[in-house]
Amino acid sequence: MILSALWKIRLHIIAIFTIFVLAGSSNAYAVAVTITDIRVGQTEKTTRLVLDVDQPIDASLFYLGNPNRVVLDLPQVGWRLPHRPLPKNIGVLSSIRYGLFRPGNSRLVIDLVAPSKISKAWFIPYDGERPFRLVLDMTRVSQNQFFSYLSTPSIKVARRSGENDKKQMVFKDSNIIDNVNSDIFENNGSTVHKKQENKNSSYNSQNIISVRQTKLKLPPRKPERNTLVIKRKIVIDPGHGGVDPGAIGRAGTYEKYITLGFGRELVRALRKSGRYEAVLTRDRDKYIPLRKRVAIAREARADLFISLHADSIKNKNIRGVSVYTLSETASDKEAAELAAKENKADLIFGKDFNNENPEVTNILIDLAQRETMNRSARFANLLILELRKSTEILRRTHRFAGFRVLKAPDVPSILLELGFLSNRRDEVNLRSKKYRRKISAAIITSIDNYFERIEAASR
Repeated sequence: MILSALWKIRLHIIAIFTIFVLAGSSNAYAVAVTITDIRVGQTEKTTRLVLDVDQPIDASLFYLGNPNRVVLDLPQVGWRLPHRPLPKNIGVLSSIRYGLFRPGNSRLVIDLVAPSKISKAWFIPYDGERPFRLVLDMTRVSQNQFFSYLSTPSIKVARRSGENDKKQMVFKDSNIIDNVNSDIFENNGSTVHKKQENKNSSYNSQNIISVRQTKLKLPPRKPERNTLVIKRKIVIDPGHGGVDPGAIGRAGTYEKYITLGFGRELVRALRKSGRYEAVLTRDRDKYIPLRKRVAIAREARADLFISLHADSIKNKNIRGVSVYTLSETASDKEAAELAAKENKADLIFGKDFNNENPEVTNILIDLAQRETMNRSARFANLLILELRKSTEILRRTHRFAGFRVLKAPDVPSILLELGFLSNRRDEVNLRSKKYRRKISAAIITSIDNYFERIEAASR
């Protein structure tokens, strides 16, 4: 009885500890700030970008070359922008891209038509009517000057408040920005109030446009699809290979060649879309152990893992596509194996479990893998919705099994059975380039839908 009571107390302590750990992890990446609008205007020498935010926010910026870009780093934010296209081809700005760079870090990238610098950057506080605004002024520089900025560290955008730092912005027809008393933004990260300008600053009154005399008209935008800053990374795993031929079709087709052909086509289409980075676990007829395939996905920090297969069974009449995700029964054993490893640092989302109680570690890894399994299932369901529009699918299309290749604890993973080589019609389809393109298009649409839902959930 005493031992039983002690175990109950211990389990309660573990449960409470787990809740605190998960709560802390969740809060660290909670979306507390929302970007509500992005506007751009220009004068003869200055291009101005304005971000409307619902509360003050930390921000820093740096430069990238080849092609020339300015990158604005933010904490993880929600993007609740008006249903209109982003500004493009205004002044020195070519286009804007934005998105979640990593958990806890959102990023906005400004593509430049010419080498330029951020000559000024400041915040305008909420005035009772208009929201907080982050303002960036951009001016052209020589390419050599721009190259010199590439080696400088990230520059923090100063955030001030108080009666001695008043800033006012007036909008006329929501298209004009003027009357701004701002802090001058120095290239070394410091700020100097405009009325107390540093004489040693490279930005003096002669080369900074008077904002009080500036009126920036914002043209209407034409509809276009918003694009993300960061390309999601998709790992495509052509099943079998080398000494492992996989299933063999009625006409002698080897599964290892079918999956490799599909994998190459899918990676080609993903890269061509411009929205994704795509990685193959094998790009030739080579045997790769299952554990190595999982390791490739994890080392690449993949956002999604898709393993391609083509089955063969005794019943020659069965045909169609099916999608597998990891079964519930398999996850507990895998969590135990992961917990038993000596070095657990950065195993799950960069969390270091080295100093944790082994029982707590098992729980945390199990919970992390359960969340990954949930995401895998969500993608599987979206994939099935698209596949049924393009090809024959099995009844109970979404199935569950303990495939070892699906056991990455931090990468949503599915196994796609492309069809049955034991069925004559499926085998013909699987050898067809046209069919490969059609299925690849359906897969990419489902990937788009999956990440759009993730982005929407963070808003």
